[in-house]
Amino acid sequence: MSKNKQSCAVGIIAEYNPFHNGHAYHIKKAKELTQADYCIVAMSGNFVQRGAPAIYDKHTRAAMALSCGADLVLEIPSLFASSSAEDFSACGVALLNGLGVTNFLCFGSECGNVEKLSGIASILATEPVSYTEHLKKALKSGATFPEARNHGLIAGGVLQAEDASILASPNNILGIEYCKALHRQKSAMTPVTISRKGMGYHDTGLTEGIYGSATGIRKVLKESSGLLTAENPVLAQVPEPVKEMMKQGFPMFPQDLSVLLNTSLLRLAQEGIPYKNYADVSEELAARIQGQLPDYLSFEEKVSSLKTRQYTYTRISRALLHIILGFTVDKVQSGRKAGYAPYARVLGFKKTSSGLMGEIKQRGSIPLITKTADAGMILKGEAWSMLQHDFYCSHVYQTLVQDKYHIKRNNEFTQPLIIL
Repeated sequence: MSKNKQSCAVGIIAEYNPFHNGHAYHIKKAKELTQADYCIVAMSGNFVQRGAPAIYDKHTRAAMALSCGADLVLEIPSLFASSSAEDFSACGVALLNGLGVTNFLCFGSECGNVEKLSGIASILATEPVSYTEHLKKALKSGATFPEARNHGLIAGGVLQAEDASILASPNNILGIEYCKALHRQKSAMTPVTISRKGMGYHDTGLTEGIYGSATGIRKVLKESSGLLTAENPVLAQVPEPVKEMMKQGFPMFPQDLSVLLNTSLLRLAQEGIPYKNYADVSEELAARIQGQLPDYLSFEEKVSSLKTRQYTYTRISRALLHIILGFTVDKVQSGRKAGYAPYARVLGFKKTSSGLMGEIKQRGSIPLITKTADAGMILKGEAWSMLQHDFYCSHVYQTLVQDKYHIKRNNEFTQPLIIL
């Protein structure tokens, strides 16, 4: 690469929970389709969008990605990594956009048609009056947000029923949110989509030779208590370098949050702090939580007991996780005002991408953080507060890992930067 020529980079927003063959295919195709020199991944940290701990810690998952085609892995700020699809996407886009070097944003979708996804995103980004009126009416009648959104689009006359059905698929929804964020942030990144292959997002079966879903892999890992014997079907679903990392990893599951959840709820009640102060906790949900306070339930039992037609399992999981991690409504609003991603925390990179790192330092609009010890001198205000909360979330996660497996792990300040 000439010193004067800017390299081409494709960005991917991901969780890699855990990394599998489909993810390796995505990275490979993203580079091929865009002719990119580098692949930059904006990845969730130790807690993920479905309101749960990541099955493997962020450093392990970053190493998995780097060993399978990624050139640079950055951490999505924890405040938005466990947020709604809209905030999660807005943060991922802001992070990649702030680097100043990302030319493309590539994502998987069931639809496979970026023009259709972008078209729907444009409608949702501009929010026509006819759409919002019908949306509000549907929400008041007790519809879930996805149901109300579809009703608003069709009844508002802004989308045909056939196109609205695109919103029924989870990867399409995320793709639309990515495109919506690109539109709202006036990003120069070009969206590119790859048709999803293999099992569906929610499919739990694993078949050798067919890309399995992360949901299915997590299910098998949970059933086998994370033990990866030679017969475990998970091993056929992940690239060779990932197999060894999984064997040496310490998998975590939603149930591992149970004690922390119950003590958090009791402590807040004792201190008189309202549950509704926390992100995704409505007054109605707060009242339901309060009513069940004396009952000790596991994390998953608690979610099931709180679930109603209006609140999805994932929405309640996120709300409870926000209580555990201290993500208040005020913190989320402050994070949005700060631009979602006011810094780029590097988890790891390849030695061959050192030129890319130099370009980011030269062209980026947000600070690049490679050493936690230096962060306090680089970041100020809300940016520093958000990064400190990232540290806190990582320490919570590592505490849970150490308690469950009775092992000593590197903490956030002693974990070395991954350089492959």
